[in-house]
Amino acid sequence: MEGSTYNIVQLVGTSDKSWGEAAKTAVETAAGSLRDLRIAEVIRLDMTVEKGKVKLYRARVNLSFKYEGE
Repeated sequence: MEGSTYNIVQLVGTSDKSWGEAAKTAVETAAGSLRDLRIAEVIRLDMTVEKGKVKLYRARVNLSFKYEGE
């Protein structure tokens, strides 16, 4: 059995609707430029607040994709 190697990038997605939408935004945006995405791990959730109201949900995501050597 052959092993594999993966890169991991950390992204922050945002949404004015929910944390789930924020995480989805991060992954789907990254899919536009990264190939062979494997695992997305939400590592932090936070939000911005303005005048006592939630303005923006933010999800910090570690995203792995298969390493393709030079």
